Amino acid sequence: MRSLKILTLTLGLAAATTAQAQSCGGDFGAFVNGLRSEAANRGQDQTLIESFFRGVQRNQAVINADRRQGIFQRPFLDFSRALISQNRMNAGRANYDRHRAVFDRAQRDYGVPPGILLAFWAFETDFGANQGDFNTVNALVTLAHDCRRPELFRPQVFAALEMYRRGMMDPRTTRGAWAGEIGMVQKLPSDIIGYAVDGDGDGRIDLQRSAPDALLSAAAMLRGKGWRANEPWMHEVAIPQGLDLRQTGLRTELSVSQWQQMGVRPTHGSLPAGNLRASIILPQGHRGPAFMVFHNYRTLFEWNQSFIYVTTAAYFATRLMGAPVYQAGNPEQGLNQDQMRQLQERLTRRGFDVGGIDGILGANTRAAVQDVQAQLGMPADGWPTPQLLRAL
Repeated sequence: MRSLKILTLTLGLAAATTAQAQSCGGDFGAFVNGLRSEAANRGQDQTLIESFFRGVQRNQAVINADRRQGIFQRPFLDFSRALISQNRMNAGRANYDRHRAVFDRAQRDYGVPPGILLAFWAFETDFGANQGDFNTVNALVTLAHDCRRPELFRPQVFAALEMYRRGMMDPRTTRGAWAGEIGMVQKLPSDIIGYAVDGDGDGRIDLQRSAPDALLSAAAMLRGKGWRANEPWMHEVAIPQGLDLRQTGLRTELSVSQWQQMGVRPTHGSLPAGNLRASIILPQGHRGPAFMVFHNYRTLFEWNQSFIYVTTAAYFATRLMGAPVYQAGNPEQGLNQDQMRQLQERLTRRGFDVGGIDGILGANTRAAVQDVQAQLGMPADGWPTPQLLRAL
């Protein structure tokens, strides 16, 4: 299950003039030669550079996979039901029992609870079973050459080169996801360099075959990107009729006690400490499920940028930790991909920044929808409907 990740480059300074001169596109061979030159400017050994880039090829299948990603256009209820099966629930519990000592260590050393690691392990590779069969170097160079998001993938090429220098990968044989991630929890090269952990103590880091290495590396990465120990990430809530829906969404944070004063209540158990800051998200509008989310939920976007993916993973983690199934409600009909593009075009003409016309209900589009709903006197819940499209 892949979607583009936010990248944190942990290597040295880029050769800015080289990168700017040839950021993407053009003849593939010339582009690779530009990468070689930049690697040399970064101080890498010329023999190592030639060995790393020898035989690198553009892979059209990578581009096709990057353009597809249709599953991320599905609404939350459909998406979550597709990903969270009883088999995955059972496998999650079995893997927790099998690796209990590793999960205990992840929580003790990094503050990351088992549910979070199990959820991403399940969604990324089905607990290591499906790690991808794309040559990692070819995938990264292909995506760096493609002009869709070169600023995100180009640094990963040099991170992979650094992995090769350290003996952590082989450019000919290392394989993984189409977007260049490697291992059981699908980590990008820069994050492997920054956060990899020898979890089983065998003196080497193997994220493809060692569950302790993969899980503790994931926990270390989350902590490094801001995860806070002993704090929640998500709790399902019920919102009262009459709640000012303009307050919902990730742009607004209030204390738990403030939300409670406004009538927000947990659907099960109890909410955390009243001074903790939180947002209310409505993945399918005010008639669908509602969740109170906290700082740690936001940290998960460092793993994956997709709102629908992160929300589903966070919810699955609560299920694995004992929470009941969400209250699905009766959401209003949403938009298909073509309608979503039409909506984004109309919002753009009105001056809203939707982050690109791609047919995906991302964070920018949700915010723009919420603002225009408020302008039109409609429930400002950020969920676009055919009624809104007609109104625009």
